[in-house]
Amino acid sequence: MTRFQLNLRRGHKFVLSALLFGLSMARIMANVLRIAWAVHNDNARLVIAASIFANAGMLLLFVVNLILLQRVVRAYQPQIGWSKAFGWTFRLLYSGIAASLIMVVVSVVYSYYTLDSHTQSQLRCIRLVTAVYLAVLAFVPIPAVITILLLPRSFPIEHFGRGTMRIKVVLLLFTSVLLSLGACFRAGGAFIQRPTENPGWFNSRAAYYCFNYVIELVVVFTYALSRFDRRFHIPNGSKGPGDYSNGGLGGMSGQQSTDEETLSGDDDGVPSTGQQVPLKNIANKKA
Repeated sequence: MTRFQLNLRRGHKFVLSALLFGLSMARIMANVLRIAWAVHNDNARLVIAASIFANAGMLLLFVVNLILLQRVVRAYQPQIGWSKAFGWTFRLLYSGIAASLIMVVVSVVYSYYTLDSHTQSQLRCIRLVTAVYLAVLAFVPIPAVITILLLPRSFPIEHFGRGTMRIKVVLLLFTSVLLSLGACFRAGGAFIQRPTENPGWFNSRAAYYCFNYVIELVVVFTYALSRFDRRFHIPNGSKGPGDYSNGGLGGMSGQQSTDEETLSGDDDGVPSTGQQVPLKNIANKKA
């Protein structure tokens, strides 16, 4: 949150930093509630609240990665990334995340207040559906990035933020692989039911914390230490092809600084030697 506020004072608006702060707060609350539940293990409300915060926190990382994916696609393939179909696709994905959170919260809360086996079975089906959806959602950036890299480009890459586009792609792929691993572990564990007296290795505390909290911790620190608030920043008000370039690299002053020219490179990772031609100017020349 400190980084977000400092950037905001300099006119560098990057809301994703606030989302990671929200994730950190959700994780702190989840662990505090789990500790309280360990002391008062007969209090069902504590475990319900802990489950809600645990599920709500991880969804924020999925949202962050989808937003970063959207920016990378618009930089490499602006005609695809700025199309209405592409925009509506992401709106549906975000809506699915919100719906998944609501379904998980309702099913978790209701499951603690009913003993009917049929109802419990239906609630479990809801949790399985949401677990599979989130696993697919966490995996989406990987094939999407590979696809846009293989597709032929009609226009130059629209560089944005600081650093080379190659580093941005590597960061997105690395975090997506980790989040996919955690989401697939949760989905697989949800499908396999083991008796309480003979739990599987995936039911252990070590597996729970490693595939949930440790993975999320690595992702958050990866973004924080790599200064993704600078690397993935786009100019305010970007609404179409060419806006990333016209706004200037970094988007903090509207002008391209010498440091940003040195850090920003083309798709081969070679530092740029000149200003990139905005797509809108190319379109005007062709017209």
